[in-house]
Amino acid sequence: MKRPKDQQPRIRVLFGSATALGPGKVDMLEAIERTGSISAAARDMGMSYRRAWVLVDSMNKAFGHDLVVTATGGRGGGGAHVTSFGLEIHRRYREMEDKATRSVREELEGFSRMLECMGGGRDHGVKSGRNGK
Repeated sequence: MKRPKDQQPRIRVLFGSATALGPGKVDMLEAIERTGSISAAARDMGMSYRRAWVLVDSMNKAFGHDLVVTATGGRGGGGAHVTSFGLEIHRRYREMEDKATRSVREELEGFSRMLECMGGGRDHGVKSGRNGK
């Protein structure tokens, strides 16, 4: 049974009350690595440049080390790249995600079967989201 991407645990790494890393931030790292630019990564992800910059800045501050570095524009152009530290953080996060998914595979398949029996869980008394809301 193939598991859709949205049927997996969502891992968030917290430092105190702040989310240092989560699915959106890791997706941002991948988009920056792919595009070489925070603005292009933001466009690819359908968000504003400001939102993308806030995500990058919060990751850099949370880890106390740059995950992404930028170069000022000009003749050669600007851009951004994920540092070797950022690549290692990315790799470890995806590894944690894979381990979590494997550990709850049976339960996820059970949920999928239950939702299929109920027509996808829509309007059948199945609540989604945090705390059943």
